[in-house]
Amino acid sequence: MSTILVSGSHGLIGSALARALSAGGDRVVPLVRPASAPASHGLVWDPATGRVDPGGLEGLDAVVHLAGENIAGGRWTLTRRDRIRRSRVDSTALLAQTLARLARPPRVLICASAVGYYGDRGDEVLREDSGPGTGYLPDLCRDWEAAASPARAAGIRVVYVRSGTVLSTAGGMLPRVLPLFRLGLGGVLGSGAQYLSWIALADHIGALQHALGSDAIAGPVNLVAPQAVTNREFTRALGRALRRPTLLPVPAAALRLAFGRLADEALLASARVQPARLLGSGYRFRFPDLEGALEGLLR
Repeated sequence: MSTILVSGSHGLIGSALARALSAGGDRVVPLVRPASAPASHGLVWDPATGRVDPGGLEGLDAVVHLAGENIAGGRWTLTRRDRIRRSRVDSTALLAQTLARLARPPRVLICASAVGYYGDRGDEVLREDSGPGTGYLPDLCRDWEAAASPARAAGIRVVYVRSGTVLSTAGGMLPRVLPLFRLGLGGVLGSGAQYLSWIALADHIGALQHALGSDAIAGPVNLVAPQAVTNREFTRALGRALRRPTLLPVPAAALRLAFGRLADEALLASARVQPARLLGSGYRFRFPDLEGALEGLLR
């Protein structure tokens, strides 16, 4: 049995990971903010004030850091961009610096990141050794990953998981678009030519567990399915899965009007990402193709 600290344990990915780890016999310790502490029985921290109890971190086997404000939760005002950045970069720095000073640090620290690291790259095939793009998201992801450097310098194996769009009916993007698609109102976004790098929730959790147990895995790891699809391909596949037409495109101008800068860097940006290190380390996807993933989710 391993003792594994998980931040963001109330979110879609964190809660699913905690269930999977517990089912496998591991002891999961939630890392929670003060408001959640009475109901969670976890270790309390407050990244905004730099508060975390080092004694509670001693002797852990692993840490999985998933906490952070939702990037796609609203328009990117200056205030919101600053809040998103602090929730990721500052919290990661606090955790990494604290772990680095422990007498008995964990063997591995897995930190969330995102395929937003690569920016808008058209149809270029992107692997873990591809450089960062330009823009708010690439800058955020680069600094987010760099914030974990103190843990790596202290000899902790650090893994940065660059996640694509996670497909689940329990949260994330899919529940937001399903009502429209079920009404026959779904359609391509902008040109529809932009690539979407996606992963089923079951594989996201499986890949995290794989990274926890694989000592050879360190550095950036793309958590995406082997076959990225264009937005047009995704739209058609979802329409077929629901047996509904997908004839109503959403113009790029309308997306920019509704979402501002978020539209260009998230909804209209193209990232054709491959999971080279996952595949090279022997991970076997449960849902390697989109049709199978949607069938498994919507049946």
